Amino acid sequence: MLRSAAIHSTESRSLNLQMKLSELKSLLETYTDAEDIRLDFGGDARTGAQKMVAARLRQLELEAKLKENYLVASEFEIRYPGEVICGIDEVGRGPLAGPVVACAVILEEDHYYPGLTDSKKLSAKKRQSLEALLLERVRDYSIGVATVEEIDAINIYEASKRAMLRAVQGLTVKPTVLLIDAMTLNTGLIEEAIIKGDMRSVSIGAASILAKEYRDRLMAEYDQKYPGYDFKQNAGYGTKKHLEGLEAHGITPIHRRTFEPVKSIIRNV
Repeated sequence: MLRSAAIHSTESRSLNLQMKLSELKSLLETYTDAEDIRLDFGGDARTGAQKMVAARLRQLELEAKLKENYLVASEFEIRYPGEVICGIDEVGRGPLAGPVVACAVILEEDHYYPGLTDSKKLSAKKRQSLEALLLERVRDYSIGVATVEEIDAINIYEASKRAMLRAVQGLTVKPTVLLIDAMTLNTGLIEEAIIKGDMRSVSIGAASILAKEYRDRLMAEYDQKYPGYDFKQNAGYGTKKHLEGLEAHGITPIHRRTFEPVKSIIRNV
């Protein structure tokens, strides 16, 4: 933070110490350097002031940690200066019902999304907040879907690849580098298959959030169409309520017939 030397004068600090606590709180928000805060407000002995100073210092420490983590998770993006980098991830490999959904996303220049990581590690509120920011700011994104019928016909791994390819093909901006979560697509572009990529690459992390939110909304719609399986809450995974629904109502058109226990239910009918 660029500040004149006068701000640290005895006179200036004395003025700061005479502030009302409400004024102090507002002023502290303008400080972005911990040492400046200690110099200007460290001598304020009021309990309320000490709590405000400590809270602002903790906030700055957290912000610094988030920036550090974001830089670490930009490792793969930094490897390709001047390239158009696309992060790709999918959701929905494990459920008993519903499609597999992939997202391809190209982040904007100078992007920064504090706390961006694997969508499964975020609360629903944080995920939805990040989704709104991403949809507003990213340079381009596209969703790709592989249906239940395709999953049963070609297996979930190949269906996941198909959904990813569809997402890439749906982009308006053409990428030159693909960062993919633990998979290669043989597109002829530069590709990096990154194990745990949704935690190690901000581009893949962004794709995981957009894909998960898209699929969760889709499964909530299926919950209305096929009540009794709790699809809105379990997104098609084999929870107790979902298995109870299968026992009570049988399979639906969105159940994966090659997945157990759906496969056995069909065989025993």
